[in-house]
Amino acid sequence: MQNFNEIIENTRKIYDERTRVRDETLVQARTLTRLSALTIRAIHRNESAEAAELLNEAHLLVLKMQRDLASYPELYYAGYTQDAIKEFAEANLTCALIENRRMPRPEDLGIEYATYVNGLAETIGELRRRCLDILRQGYSEEAERLLSTMDEIYNFLVTLDYPDAITNGLRRQTDLVRGIIERTRADLTLSLREQHLQEALQKFSDKFPGIGTL
Repeated sequence: MQNFNEIIENTRKIYDERTRVRDETLVQARTLTRLSALTIRAIHRNESAEAAELLNEAHLLVLKMQRDLASYPELYYAGYTQDAIKEFAEANLTCALIENRRMPRPEDLGIEYATYVNGLAETIGELRRRCLDILRQGYSEEAERLLSTMDEIYNFLVTLDYPDAITNGLRRQTDLVRGIIERTRADLTLSLREQHLQEALQKFSDKFPGIGTL
């Protein structure tokens, strides 16, 4: 027991330091989540320049988190850290898909593949939101493009039949994605039928202009 006091002191120092780093990481994770949400809001408002600035700020924060946690992998791979980085991935991918640009790779963002793919799965909800915004103005080929993109993402996700420990629970998210896509497909089908009906009525009105005044 001669060195017990030394063990106690070292233990407290290590735990105090890890607690400090953890608390700082929680603040950074909340900030990253907020920046990602603001980015998605900006892109839905067609504020591309604002979205790009927010993404750049978010990317710098991700890099700082990675540097700060280089000696603390248990904190970097903790749920709250990876959840925030997943939101960052979702924001990047949502912007690229809506603007029909090249998708950034995990290597481009400097993040883990499992986190990236979960972020990709969550873009489906944002693409549906974009489709509905478009359909409020009537049927559009842009909505069809987005639906096709959603289908491609889903077809990829269903091939990742790996344990949840490897994919960070991707299977549950994939199940949700299927329902979102089917609802979106139904919305597009209804919008297209309404457009065809309106076109048919307009042609009928043009052919028999006096009927509408009877």
